[in-house]
Amino acid sequence: MQNHDETRPPVLTVRRLDIGFRSSTGVTSAVRGVDLDVRPGELVALLGESGSGKTVTARAIMGVEDESAEVSAAELRLGEVSLLDLTADERRRLRGDRMSMVLQDALSSLNPVLKVGDQIGEIFRVHRGMNRKQARARAVELLDMVGIVDPGSRVDDYPHQFSGGMRQRILIAMAIALEPDLLIADEPTTALDVTVQAQILRLLHDLRGRLDMGVLLITHDIGVVTEVADRLVVMHDGVVVERGDADRVFDDPQDPYTRTLLGSAPRPEPPRELAVAEPEREELMLSVSGLSRTFRTGSALARREVRAVDSVGLVLRRGETLGIVGESGSGKSTLARMIVGLESVDEGTVLYRGRDVTRRTRGRRPGAQAGVQMVFQDPYTSLDPRMRVRDVIAEPQTVARVGTASSRRDRVAELLELVGLKPDMMNRFPHQFSGGQRQRIGIARSLMRDPDVLVCDEPVSALDVTIQAQVVDLLVDLQDRLGLSILFISHDLSVVRNLAHRVLVMYHGKEVETGPVEQIFDDPREDYTKSLLASIPPLTRAERGRLTGTRAA
Repeated sequence: MQNHDETRPPVLTVRRLDIGFRSSTGVTSAVRGVDLDVRPGELVALLGESGSGKTVTARAIMGVEDESAEVSAAELRLGEVSLLDLTADERRRLRGDRMSMVLQDALSSLNPVLKVGDQIGEIFRVHRGMNRKQARARAVELLDMVGIVDPGSRVDDYPHQFSGGMRQRILIAMAIALEPDLLIADEPTTALDVTVQAQILRLLHDLRGRLDMGVLLITHDIGVVTEVADRLVVMHDGVVVERGDADRVFDDPQDPYTRTLLGSAPRPEPPRELAVAEPEREELMLSVSGLSRTFRTGSALARREVRAVDSVGLVLRRGETLGIVGESGSGKSTLARMIVGLESVDEGTVLYRGRDVTRRTRGRRPGAQAGVQMVFQDPYTSLDPRMRVRDVIAEPQTVARVGTASSRRDRVAELLELVGLKPDMMNRFPHQFSGGQRQRIGIARSLMRDPDVLVCDEPVSALDVTIQAQVVDLLVDLQDRLGLSILFISHDLSVVRNLAHRVLVMYHGKEVETGPVEQIFDDPREDYTKSLLASIPPLTRAERGRLTGTRAA
């Protein structure tokens, strides 16, 4: 499986790299004493949680660090070139030519007002002096290389006309345009569905072999590392705590932090069973039938309709978790928003505890606000940054004029303890908390009205693996203690397998199949479900190569 020759000199050499950031109070150390090598054809994974120093290390290597950064190193070389000896202009000329970088958010990295062919072609016009016709032809070749169907016509499309996975392929095409010696990929698959993630991993694997290119992959996704990494470098709090051959690190991690990190990856567990008594098991909290939603865009002369949700039904019992899975665009989030009442319903019915609470027109949703609450994907944007945490959590009762200021404050303190935070934290602002803590605050807010049902829309997709595990454990604990019913929407199938009692699979707005978690994961009936499950990153190094098509027979 190794794609590199360890006797060849490294394409990247880093020795004793230190990075600090200046502020009015002095210099804060972010990275200390990092050593790193990447050889031609090798993929080295830089693994760690948010704040570990992975991205600032990569940006320092590329020479695009923040102006407030102070960077020093005993050695920083790209092949035979000492990057420390270059001027800013000389370093700039190396970027794109001999080293390049793929960022996480493809949509914000691409210019929305330029065609993708012009954006790729600019690289050849600037670095190779090509004319527009020549540059366009090379752009078409690159789009074909990274797997864009019909590249001859898609080269004239704009970024918003591509899916998230296709935009990531376009970024990779731009990064490899000049066949660099080193490609740095910073969380290139974090926000992508498992099927698209598998495609990007296959692409990176193929390209490093085809171009004899060293790849430094920055990630917190252990499944990604399991699949493609040759060597592993683990960072924690700005320092390297472990390094070595990936097989060795996975099989015998030496550092306690590495063991904790690898142990946080979701592993298959026996299917969860409802913990409630048998007579209560059939109590339906939600019953949804024939739910549909069509979005219409464009002018009257060029009307376009998208059937986001097409006649979907589901039931949710007391104390049960129903996982809703599918790729982006499958209609999962639209379905959830209709159930909660944040999106209008074209057809179908939503029953909450037997009462019709279907929202068919714009306006106030009748009846279900208190009983059905939502936990959103991004806890930072869903919490008002101008409000203190006490007011953020109390807001559902404040708006509904429930209780007094004193009783609401007591309830906030109670909920903070319930979700594992200290009551004295209520006077802080959201930005003063970590991502995992902010998600706990979001969960506390959703519990303020004592709901029976939580609708969780990708609540852990933006979190590190250790924080994901903590939030999932919290949801399970709250469900057991409060008897909550949970709709859990996710494209992370490993999390769903460990959390849900039943699973609903969606594709292009339609229900593909539904059933107990063990049946869906162990004996799926539909081809789409089978392909979705086949895209889950491997759990062990023994499975390596399944996604890239290089698994040993």
